[in-house]
Amino acid sequence: MMYYVLRIRCEMSADTQTILFGADSTERITAIQVGESEAVLYIRDNSGIRTLREPFRPWLLVTRREDVPESSDITELQGEGYRFLVMFPSWSEFQNALHSLHSSMADYFAYPSAEKQFLTMSGKTMFKGMSFEDVHRLQVDIETASLSSEPEAGRILMIAVADSLGFEEILEGDEKDILSKLVKVIQERDPDVIEGHNIFGFDLPFIAARARRYGVKLTFGRDGSEMRFGKERTCTIGGTSRPFVPAHVNGRHIIDTMFCVQRFDVPRGQLERYGLKECAQALGLSEPDRVHIPGDGILALWQTDPETVKVYARHDVRETARLSSLVCPAEFYLTQMVPDTYQSAATSGTGEKINSILIREYLRRRHAVPRPKPTRPIPGGYTEIRTVGLVNNVVKCDVESLYPSLMLTQQIKPASDVLDVFLPALSDLTERRIRAKTKAQLADGKEKAYWEGLQSSFKILINSFFGYLGAPFNFNDPDAAEKVTTSGQAIVKNIAESIEEKGGRVIEIDTDGVYFCVPPNVVDEESEIAFVEEVGEELPTGVRLAHDGRYAAMLSLKIKNYVLVDYSGRKIFKGAAVRSRSDERFGREFISNAVDCLLKGDKRGVSRLYLELVDKIEKGLLLPEEFARRERVTKKTFESAQKKRLAAVAQGVRIGDYVNVYEKADGTVGLIEHYKGDEDRSRLLEKLYGFASRLRDVFGDEFDRLFPNPMARAKAHEAESTGQGTLNLFG
Repeated sequence: MMYYVLRIRCEMSADTQTILFGADSTERITAIQVGESEAVLYIRDNSGIRTLREPFRPWLLVTRREDVPESSDITELQGEGYRFLVMFPSWSEFQNALHSLHSSMADYFAYPSAEKQFLTMSGKTMFKGMSFEDVHRLQVDIETASLSSEPEAGRILMIAVADSLGFEEILEGDEKDILSKLVKVIQERDPDVIEGHNIFGFDLPFIAARARRYGVKLTFGRDGSEMRFGKERTCTIGGTSRPFVPAHVNGRHIIDTMFCVQRFDVPRGQLERYGLKECAQALGLSEPDRVHIPGDGILALWQTDPETVKVYARHDVRETARLSSLVCPAEFYLTQMVPDTYQSAATSGTGEKINSILIREYLRRRHAVPRPKPTRPIPGGYTEIRTVGLVNNVVKCDVESLYPSLMLTQQIKPASDVLDVFLPALSDLTERRIRAKTKAQLADGKEKAYWEGLQSSFKILINSFFGYLGAPFNFNDPDAAEKVTTSGQAIVKNIAESIEEKGGRVIEIDTDGVYFCVPPNVVDEESEIAFVEEVGEELPTGVRLAHDGRYAAMLSLKIKNYVLVDYSGRKIFKGAAVRSRSDERFGREFISNAVDCLLKGDKRGVSRLYLELVDKIEKGLLLPEEFARRERVTKKTFESAQKKRLAAVAQGVRIGDYVNVYEKADGTVGLIEHYKGDEDRSRLLEKLYGFASRLRDVFGDEFDRLFPNPMARAKAHEAESTGQGTLNLFG
């Protein structure tokens, strides 16, 4: 695999290679461990792991020299902003200075991570010269008697362990012995990465709690040190973040595939649940003859049939390994560029990664780092829906990387980037991605996987350069961000106008692409591509329009909410109106069945579905699984006034776990396992009407007649019972 890495490196200019990958070319660093004044580098070569020790001097930046003592080691940098670099002989002295600066409310910039500080200043990065397959990964999954680690009944029954070199074992016996065996396996197998699905939220905290009970030292570190837990931080997942408490093992990375698969799914939106079994099944990664055991049934089965539980645990670690191989390579290859650990990079946002790359280069050139500009609202991309309902023979055209293309062609960059680092980095990433995509198409096997992972990592960064401009980072520029969006709006409007001038019918415009119905003379994929190319000829140089999909039909409901049907009959749902993970099952099924009716042109069939559900709800015929909601228990569950109903039934549930609840007729919330036929049917009727209302634009003036509000009927019945007349809504 070294051949592939060297091949791409020689195609890069020296300047942009230094910007993107750091100035230090040390290869095969699999982990670093930073102490008071020394960094230990773990390097994997043909003979195994060797260590390299280098001095470490913590650092921070301030805007004013007088904010730090005169005796400090201070270097004045060129430019404005954070222009004084302060170095410290040890981590403890850095911490003392940080506390003093914070207390005096001084303006300073500092990374709280010693590893990130070392990598930034040294120009080193993880995994240079390596592919994802070169890294030794070990998967861990525990099977327990209950979800709680504290009571006597909450013991660990077994631990399944596997690694990327073919090792696989079930650790069993008495609980203390199981824990000791796990320590031994990790030390003997010596992995670079420890992986697990929800490993931060469940496996490692559970293991640590049980180890404390028996006095077992979890010496997982390469230096023989114990695993430790850090302060709560957040994992960035698209536009949201999830809190978690990280665990740390010296000389190794810990990767939670539950976070990685959610980040992987952000641009795809194909997963409804993020549990291991659900993800593996949806992504085609399930173990053949997969054993399924309900969580509350593991103990009972273990007592009568432990062999089946062992098979179940083996399947868990195998699927974790497969899931990691799919969703983690992009994060891995990003770590070859970003001055951060793999574990940290796998949870940090892409804007932070770009910021780290820029800061590293500015400090290398001994230039000040600018202070962030105040953020403000930025106009979004242009969106418009022009056709609602069912449309046949649909094509999507898409401007490839619209915002990055505009930034490059119009030379839009942060005003504070005086060293001109931003656009060369973006340009080089774009070229690297094009080449990597081409090589992936021509390769197979491990080489194909390498190029796919590499191009995915480039794509992640490329698509974040625009968002970086408007976010609160050091080199941000809201004015530049606005220029990009307004230029993008003009481009996509011109595309839509050109399509209609040439006989097409625009269905929806969304930021960088257009769905449209082709003109009558466009009859196959070849003529579709030619039509899109004709439209694209009118675009500015450097902005490329591509044929991005063809569909037998499109059901357009509202802006950014539609269903596509490809020529094989496969349906693709887009938007919360047609598919939302937070919807109850009866609502999801109603929308799905309604879509099937609409695709057949059967509007009255949707009305019949609706009225049948109204009847089932009123008669209490829905199963509790159909109206239960899956809620995640977080700290806010017990702190927020809005969550007090959930908090009442979530006592004793571990933070991060899920509960299935339903709304009761008395206004409280109940657990589904305690269901007593007491659901709030009025609330369910309201929700059903809300689901139907998502389709209002499709039905237009017919909606109120076909979907009468069931709550109005309830009020009519109430009026009838009090002698105030009747109202027949349903015929």
